[in-house]
Amino acid sequence: MVKVKVFATLRNIVGKNELEIQADTVGELLEKLYSKYPEMKKELEKGVIILVNGKNIEHLEKLDTKLKDGDVVSIFPPVGGG
Repeated sequence: MVKVKVFATLRNIVGKNELEIQADTVGELLEKLYSKYPEMKKELEKGVIILVNGKNIEHLEKLDTKLKDGDVVSIFPPVGGG
């Protein structure tokens, strides 16, 4: 199982700070999350930062980044400011 930590507006959608999901890649993990929480997909279409064990997937294999038991995936929705 992979530990998934969600932040900001995603926490409101999921109803908790973290959950556990079985997935082989980041892409598969997102599809499972979207299936369970459809409103999450709409929120993340605006942009997202995803870290696997503290490393941005943009510097790994993006959505094809492999996951293994015990990995921690952190998902940050877009944040506005000014």
